[in-house]
Amino acid sequence: MDTTDESARGERKVFIKTYGCQMNVYDSQRMGDALERDGYRQTEVIEDADLVLLNTCHIREKAAEKIYSELGRIRVLKSERAAVGRELRVGVTGCVAQAEGAEIIERAPVVDLVIGPQTYHRLPDALKRVARGERVVETDYAVEDKFDHLPASARSAIARRGVTAFLTVQEGCDKFCTFCVVPYTRGSEVSRPYSAVMDEARRLAEAGVREVTLLGQNVNAWAGTDASGRPIGLAGLLRELAAVPGLARLRYTTSHPRDMDDDLIAAHGDLRALMPYLHLPVQSGSDPILKAMNRRHKAADYLALLDRIRAARPDIALSGDFIVGFPGETDADFEATLDLVRTVRYAAAYTFKYSPRPGTPGATMDGHVPEDVKTERLERLQALIREQQVAFQESFVGRDTEVLIEKPGRHPGQMIGRSPFLLPVVVPSSAGEVGDIVTVRISETRPNSLMAAGAEPAVMAAGAEPVVSAPAASEPQLRKIA
Repeated sequence: MDTTDESARGERKVFIKTYGCQMNVYDSQRMGDALERDGYRQTEVIEDADLVLLNTCHIREKAAEKIYSELGRIRVLKSERAAVGRELRVGVTGCVAQAEGAEIIERAPVVDLVIGPQTYHRLPDALKRVARGERVVETDYAVEDKFDHLPASARSAIARRGVTAFLTVQEGCDKFCTFCVVPYTRGSEVSRPYSAVMDEARRLAEAGVREVTLLGQNVNAWAGTDASGRPIGLAGLLRELAAVPGLARLRYTTSHPRDMDDDLIAAHGDLRALMPYLHLPVQSGSDPILKAMNRRHKAADYLALLDRIRAARPDIALSGDFIVGFPGETDADFEATLDLVRTVRYAAAYTFKYSPRPGTPGATMDGHVPEDVKTERLERLQALIREQQVAFQESFVGRDTEVLIEKPGRHPGQMIGRSPFLLPVVVPSSAGEVGDIVTVRISETRPNSLMAAGAEPAVMAAGAEPVVSAPAASEPQLRKIA
């Protein structure tokens, strides 16, 4: 082995590539924290890594094949490293790991270990087994709580990630929608204990985090007992978190309509810290399709629920998820979805063509919709959603809005932050520093952002746009995780 190699000096690096939802982002962070305690430093350059982890998502079609394609590229890198006497270890984690298990090891010899989403706290021990020559598969549902066996994130690590943070409070799903693999890859619904959530939230706030997004496959199914032993739901947890010093903003995702109880609806009107933006997937506007999806609510139930939420918080903005081309969907069913979208008027919505997931009831249903029909319906739905997005953004021109400043902008004199409605806002650097919540007046809109008065750079190349992180309607920023 080359003795000048960093790994020979005990300095090892890990590269983690994350696919899919925010919960995978959170899981990757926690895995990185655990490995840091085991002597690994994280790197953004795969060629520098001694360990590569692919944290995978199984929601979309051909997700596994995309991972195998990526592993083919990593195999070349691993061979190059071996030729000069350097080791590169490769792991697959997350939902594809859970679904494929030992098949990954069989199909991809480059892979040293496979870790499911409920067992990533065992990653350091699994790597020790790999060092002894084993190829490891850990996809059993762990009896122990993985969060209890992970080290707390270091203050420095939290600070590096910025002033916003994800916090997983609930995992798994008991709803068994017929299109969804989550119950099979993440297991049944489990809520993290109140004390664990509060302790982590306090650590985040102490490290400078101003905004926390609570995560769960069905986050509004969270239930626990508070410090007094009193049973509480997500609303009670939000009320407790709103009192944590330093935390100014709270969000949660992803919600299920069946778990929006009266107390949670009231919290939207009562808590200033709870942002007026709610992601509440409906999937379809057709009752027959909703029944086939096993959503257990009708379109009218969903609309009535939104009426109650808007009565509690009139300025609330809504986003949703839609699947077009579910088996059996007729033209009339699709028109019902368009009608529901026109009625709700979404600030954003995340739209997908139905893709069969192996092992789900939907994959074996009759009446699969031709691909060209799904494509045409998706384009029509996206056009309607985009029209509503543009109208929503334009409604802020000339109005004041609060912005949490998150990072410097692309051009000198600019900073970038988020409005309460998750819209990226470019503000003048004179408005404040990272972590400040400032009030600015919106002067214009850009395709995926708002511009505050005074934020326009003195010199900007023709046609240039500030760099902001915002999705098209079909690529969710708050991607569906249930």
